[in-house]
Amino acid sequence: MLDFAPYLHAAPRRNSITPDRQRAFIAELAASGIVTQAAKRIGASLEALYRLRNQPGAEGFSAAWEAAIDRGMARLEDCALERALAGEERPVVRGGQVVTTYRRHDTALLVFLLRQRRSRRFGAELPGPGDPVYERLRAAWEAEVNVSPAEVRASLDAKLARFREIVLARRDEEAGGEMDGEMDGAE
Repeated sequence: MLDFAPYLHAAPRRNSITPDRQRAFIAELAASGIVTQAAKRIGASLEALYRLRNQPGAEGFSAAWEAAIDRGMARLEDCALERALAGEERPVVRGGQVVTTYRRHDTALLVFLLRQRRSRRFGAELPGPGDPVYERLRAAWEAEVNVSPAEVRASLDAKLARFREIVLARRDEEAGGEMDGEMDGAE
C-alpha cells in the first residue's frame, strides 16, 4: 500500500506534503480509517490533503488513499463482527453501585454482517437476468424509457379525457339528485 508513486511538488514549500508525509498519512489512514485523524497525526490540513489528492500527477497517492480507506473499513467490519460474536460487557447498577455485569450480544448487527459478507447465503436474493420477475420488470422499464413525446402526450390526453368523463358523470348525478329533491318537495 505504501509502494505508490507520491506526488512531487514542482516548487516545494516549507509546509508541502512531501512524499514521506504522504506515506505517513496513508499508513495512519490504513490504521484508523479516519481521514481527519490521519491528517492530524501528520500535521496537515484536510483541505491541503484533498487538494493534493485531486492534483494531476497524484493518481498514485489517490489510489493509495482509497486502498487505505478500504483497509480501515475492513478493520471496522472486523471490530463489528467481534462485537456481534463476543458481545459487550454491560453493567447492572443498583443504588448507584455496579452490582454485576452481563454480556449483550447484538443480534441485529450479526444479521447485518452475515447479509453483507455472505449475501448469497443470508441475504435477500434479488432476481437477475433470466428470472421471470427480472425480465418482466426490465421489459416494463424499457417500454417506459423508449416512449416518444407524442406517445406521452397521447397518454396524458387519454387520461385527462377519462377524468373529464368521471367529473361530468358525477356532476350529472348530483344535478339529477337535486332535481329529484325539488320534485319531491313540490308534491
